[in-house]
Amino acid sequence: MIRSAGSAPSVEPLRQGALPLAFLVDYDGTIALTDVSDTVMAEHAPGDWEEMAAAYDAGRMGSRRLMEAQLALLHADDDGAAIVETAARQPHDPGFVPFVRRARAAGAPVEVVSDGFGFFIEPALARLGLPDVPVVTAHTRFVDGRAVISFPNGHPRCFVCGTCKRERVLAHKEAGRAVVFIGDGESDRYAAGYADVIFAKRALVPICLSAGWPFHRWTEFAEIEEWLTSLVDAWSADPATAHLPRPTAKPYFCGPEAWGEGLFDPPG
Repeated sequence: MIRSAGSAPSVEPLRQGALPLAFLVDYDGTIALTDVSDTVMAEHAPGDWEEMAAAYDAGRMGSRRLMEAQLALLHADDDGAAIVETAARQPHDPGFVPFVRRARAAGAPVEVVSDGFGFFIEPALARLGLPDVPVVTAHTRFVDGRAVISFPNGHPRCFVCGTCKRERVLAHKEAGRAVVFIGDGESDRYAAGYADVIFAKRALVPICLSAGWPFHRWTEFAEIEEWLTSLVDAWSADPATAHLPRPTAKPYFCGPEAWGEGLFDPPG
């Protein structure tokens, strides 16, 4: 299969006998214990990047516009080595690797969906021993001391988000799986609202409460693995009575269907 640089892989159809779930997982503050994009900005960018981030958190700016503006402030050497090193030393939840292995053993795909800078995710997963976990994010590279970002996984008609997490949720649901979304913040709003099961912490919790979306609070991936193990045990014993979540159609509340085409900032 030929794909453009950084574009998402196609979603595999559900195999007979596989657990009919897909796990879509945020990266910054979720797999990584810090917000790696913000840490990079804090260590390598002067100026008012925090004001931009506050405008994004308040819903006045889209993430695509935010990231382009932030990266313009970065001080990078020719190949961005110091920035890459900052990202590489960020810690990760130690329960993520066993959680991924548990899900895959049951035939459930795990995919990282990130609306951040993205350049640090695949190297981090390789260091964790998970180089083949699909990553859907932006494409950032360093050229002559500048950071250049593109959005191969953005929506073609809505430009509010750099990576359209919503479309990945819908793609997995269309393949016949219920989607379990795991996240921690504002960038997860447009995935969580379409998912069938939500695991939320930090800023994603008040978003779910305000929207009236049912969710599970979580702190560590070990808790989600425990939930998954219980579900897999029941499904293995009797698929007919396991009470698995099922893919459910939900009304559009973002994107061109709800907002019209061509927006770069959320309306209202």
